[in-house]
Amino acid sequence: MDSMLLLHLMSQIFPHKIRIIYIDHQLQSKSAEWGELVTKQATHLNIPYTIQKVQVTEGNLEAQARQARYHAYLQHLQANEILVLAHHQQDQAETVILRLLSGAGVDGLAAMQSIDHRVDMTIWRPFLDLTREQIAEWTTQLEIEYVDDPTNYDIHYDRAWSREELWPFLQNRFPKMQQALSRTSYLMQDASEILEEVLKVDLQNCGTDECLDLTRLLKLSSARQRQLLSVWMKGDGQYRPAFEMVERLKNEVINSKSDAQAALHWNQFYYVRYQHHLYRLSRQVFLAEKLNPVETETEHHFQLGEVVDCASGNFQITQKNMGLSASLLNKKLKIIRRQGGEKVHLYGRVGQWPLKKAIQEAHILPWLRHTIQILVIDNVMLGVFTPKGFWLAQSPYCEQGGWQPDLISYSCNLVNGEDGYDKCSK
Repeated sequence: MDSMLLLHLMSQIFPHKIRIIYIDHQLQSKSAEWGELVTKQATHLNIPYTIQKVQVTEGNLEAQARQARYHAYLQHLQANEILVLAHHQQDQAETVILRLLSGAGVDGLAAMQSIDHRVDMTIWRPFLDLTREQIAEWTTQLEIEYVDDPTNYDIHYDRAWSREELWPFLQNRFPKMQQALSRTSYLMQDASEILEEVLKVDLQNCGTDECLDLTRLLKLSSARQRQLLSVWMKGDGQYRPAFEMVERLKNEVINSKSDAQAALHWNQFYYVRYQHHLYRLSRQVFLAEKLNPVETETEHHFQLGEVVDCASGNFQITQKNMGLSASLLNKKLKIIRRQGGEKVHLYGRVGQWPLKKAIQEAHILPWLRHTIQILVIDNVMLGVFTPKGFWLAQSPYCEQGGWQPDLISYSCNLVNGEDGYDKCSK
């Protein structure tokens, strides 16, 4: 009823600027007939329409149907189009009740917004302040044809149970419950907006979308820490993590020993701590060593100006004040994978020292260290390819005006910078 009323009103207000999409979830035997009603009304009003069938996967039927529906919307929405939905005041009040019973926070109790700007779409709900009684009265006066979905009365589903069983019981005691719950959603939207402003300041102070400075984070109150971690984990996603997941991040990763190398996996990302920073890594970065193993040994003939693709990035062969002898150009050199236990005599430093110690002092992140490779000739170490650049080794081949591989782009998505965090892309 509410959707058909919305259709008729929009056809009068924006007669040449609207399209109709009917989502057939194929969960009811008569769903195809309902599609025919939409077709009939669209034809009568001379409005373009789309009938889209979707498959609802197993699990929570309400949630899966909603996910299938919005996925279908995204397939059909064009640039600069707005999705207009017919949610009304009772829908809003029911949402607040259901969110409250699920333990939602401020964002959850804010429920639905009249203008909802999402990452992938914008939604407009013009009926959100209308009661169902007002909608029914308008529909009757305008003689609009519609159908009732029987699942709206099936108390097997949470929303239908709330509407059919819980709602009358509560309204008998609190006659103005619907308006009060709707008002609560607006108050929570205000609170959410204020909280978002605070969180923006905290995030700017504590880090980036990929990394947080734990020294600064832990100076915040516990409540602000929890809220910042929650919104930081959410990222560009639609939903925040559960309260328990944020607590796990704090207890299992942030509060772990600095050498524990603890990691938490949630929503396609891995959360790891290194020294005094907390990182959010994609699966490709965190599991790079397993997904893209580095070859044990390769051979290469270097030429000036050439760009060489190594495990830790792209390097261009460039002439430097100090570098490798020109006699090595076009000669067969080997690039070998770091095995562990190597010692290196870096140019400009006194004596040999463990390569592992040099890597640690350079603050190269643990999940990037597998990309480190060593350049050799006849068992003589010439230098080391790292995500921080090429490290020239002291050798008989060093000379003034020689050449070096110069790092021009990273092969990783995240590399530690001098300030503890920095973004990079290939």
